[in-house]
Amino acid sequence: MRIGILTGGGDVPGLNPCMKAVVYRAEEEGHEVVGIRRGWAGLLELNRDDPASVAKNTQSLNKQIVRTIDRTGGTFLHSSRTNPGKVKPKDVPQFLKDPAHLEAEAADPSLRDFTVHVLKNLEFLGIDRLIPIGGDDTLSYGERLHSEGFPVIAIPKTMDNDVFGTDYCIGFSTAVTRSVQFIHQLRTSTGSHERIAVVELFGRNSGETSLISSYLAGVDRAIISEVPFDPEKLGALVLRDKRANPSNYAMVTISEGAHMAGGAVVEYGETDAYGHRKLGGIGEITGEALQKITGENIINQRLGYLMRSGAPDAVDLMVATNYAHLAMDLIIEGQSGRMVAIRNGIYTHIPMSTVTSGLKRVDVDQLYDADQYLPKVRNVMGKPLFLY
Repeated sequence: MRIGILTGGGDVPGLNPCMKAVVYRAEEEGHEVVGIRRGWAGLLELNRDDPASVAKNTQSLNKQIVRTIDRTGGTFLHSSRTNPGKVKPKDVPQFLKDPAHLEAEAADPSLRDFTVHVLKNLEFLGIDRLIPIGGDDTLSYGERLHSEGFPVIAIPKTMDNDVFGTDYCIGFSTAVTRSVQFIHQLRTSTGSHERIAVVELFGRNSGETSLISSYLAGVDRAIISEVPFDPEKLGALVLRDKRANPSNYAMVTISEGAHMAGGAVVEYGETDAYGHRKLGGIGEITGEALQKITGENIINQRLGYLMRSGAPDAVDLMVATNYAHLAMDLIIEGQSGRMVAIRNGIYTHIPMSTVTSGLKRVDVDQLYDADQYLPKVRNVMGKPLFLY
């Protein structure tokens, strides 16, 4: 078989080890692997009549090419947030602007659907099976291809750990590890200047990164996406925390998708191909509010891409490698339309359609004190490793 592989959405540590494991296993089983560059963009922008375009958007993969890629983070195939089923006019490749290439309109009449073109490109490349590695957006288009009859096996990744149907996504453990490290390092300046630090972490729909990072780093208060917060109450709590600390400082983590009670999530820019606008800035807004409420000086720190940078930790190396082997097992067995997953601490696989059937959120009743803005872990008996 000829197996295609691509990475979509944001980069996370663990992508390269996952791809390496797929290539090694495939080669050992007598199969060939082709990398698609820049996620779904590679299949949208590939012009079958232009050899240079084919070379630009694909890469043959073998053991020699991927031998050392597992030692670094990110994705050596690059990534994008392209959705070939919903392409804005300005994003249509020049060679596809001819009306003859208009296969179908997307649900939004201002968008164009190039799924037929993608399927033709997969046939042109001789790809028998496709492995997309991504979050719920990337995998939702993988599900579209599966519904069109193309064999797909999906691998979940996102540092937010919010792909519905799996307990774990590649990238989450390293993101938490980085966050804990930077939070502890930030204590130096926060304590030296006797301030309140507000640390903004990635997390659109799920506040799990803020919750677990604050739990492990011993942060004073944690604000998550799932629970609107009252800045006045938060101000009173952190001021009390600061005064109770012999070093006279306090720290707060906040998810980028969090919002104040009665307010809205802070978004900016135009919507992407999956209907999302960029997030970021709630940390600074909260810091300004806390300064007015408490009269204290504030340190605002947005960790942003630092959370997803660098090499993967041991957990992400383990899961990425095992997900790759599980995906190859399914391909060899002739299955399709499945997503590899961890459920109740066990490696398994589920229908890809599960990804779009719900939203994965923090279990507030079990894990969060919404009144005190704190992780609430009273009893870990029977809970999985990451308390999801």
